[in-house]
Amino acid sequence: MLRGSEPNKINNWVCVLERGTEYEVELAKNYLSNLKIPSNILSKRDSSYSLNFGEMSMVYLYVPKEFEAKARKALAELDSQEDEFDFDPNEDEED
Repeated sequence: MLRGSEPNKINNWVCVLERGTEYEVELAKNYLSNLKIPSNILSKRDSSYSLNFGEMSMVYLYVPKEFEAKARKALAELDSQEDEFDFDPNEDEED
């Protein structure tokens, strides 16, 4: 049986993000690109199956080692910004 899918070890590159959906990783890659942080995506998604969860669907975002701290900080800031913009469609309704 398969065990936890781990990011591959790639010389001079570090995995900074792991997700089960490609669009989340693509968004993060684009965000880092806007900050001039190079990155690459490694998908372990099995194209034979339409899965977006579990070991056969993990998608990883890698950055060069020298950009690791900057990338992790940027992604943490992005994550905190997302929490600030939680949308409640009923918030503006008047009773």
